Amino acid sequence: MTGPRELRVLGSVLGSAVGDALGAPFEFGPEGAFSARFPRPGHGGEMCGGGWEPGEATDDTQMAVLVGESLLDRGGLELPDVFRRFQRWAAAEPKDIGLQTEAVLGSGDPWDLAAGLHFQISQRAAGNGALMRVATSAVYFARHGRDATMEAARRIAALTHGDRAAWEGTAVFHELVRVALDGGDPLSAVPPALRAVHPDHRARYAAVLADDWHPDRATEFNGAVWPCLGSAVWALRNTDSYEGAVRAAVDLGGDTDTVAAVTGGLAGAVYGADGIPGRWIEPLHVPLPGFGGRVLRAAELGVLARRLAE
Repeated sequence: MTGPRELRVLGSVLGSAVGDALGAPFEFGPEGAFSARFPRPGHGGEMCGGGWEPGEATDDTQMAVLVGESLLDRGGLELPDVFRRFQRWAAAEPKDIGLQTEAVLGSGDPWDLAAGLHFQISQRAAGNGALMRVATSAVYFARHGRDATMEAARRIAALTHGDRAAWEGTAVFHELVRVALDGGDPLSAVPPALRAVHPDHRARYAAVLADDWHPDRATEFNGAVWPCLGSAVWALRNTDSYEGAVRAAVDLGGDTDTVAAVTGGLAGAVYGADGIPGRWIEPLHVPLPGFGGRVLRAAELGVLARRLAE
């Protein structure tokens, strides 16, 4: 695989990981904290650590790698295998793991019941923890078309999130990445993607994906799936580069690593790997707790991305 599509494939996987690592030190911080510290784009030093090593990716990218490696090792989507890998990772006590994801993976319930049972009890499962981890699966399923990629996204999301809202947001992300990888405009693909969203959730996604929506209008914290996806699309729509989009995402504050990971996955698919600043790629690394001390660097993420797109 050579040419612009390869750069877009690499851009989506690397772009999501870079956004994750860039946003991690600012998680739960105030709006504008990133630009207050790094006011000049292109200046350097932005991979600053702070609770994390500079360039260290969080659970967002760690889980994305596990999804991608399962798809390759099993020759397709084998949900019990993905769930087992998630469990093994969670049992190794990663630095960061979503509360809901941790509860589902540690429940002891079967892979096909755990998320649903948790949702029955908690009635809260519309977090962005399913959306954050699917840049790899978006690349893998892009070749299969809209319906197949959206359905795969729903099934992967449902492993840990019992609320269909999380499934539908993840499905929209898959579809927008698919369009971008094919060289299309993901913003123009929003209306047809919305038509493929379950009717019970279409209006809410239409609101946050509208041309005139702004994250200030969010009715929930951006740790929820709707404003997280909406913020990523807003950042892409209102900037003209990968760096600009991810800076805008981190500057929103709140759940900065995940909002930037989702933004980075979209923006990377649009602008390609050569649009991602090299100073952000160079320190990037992805620890995999529970998997023999493995740490993936950018080159290894690139190999993973290429194999997923073959």
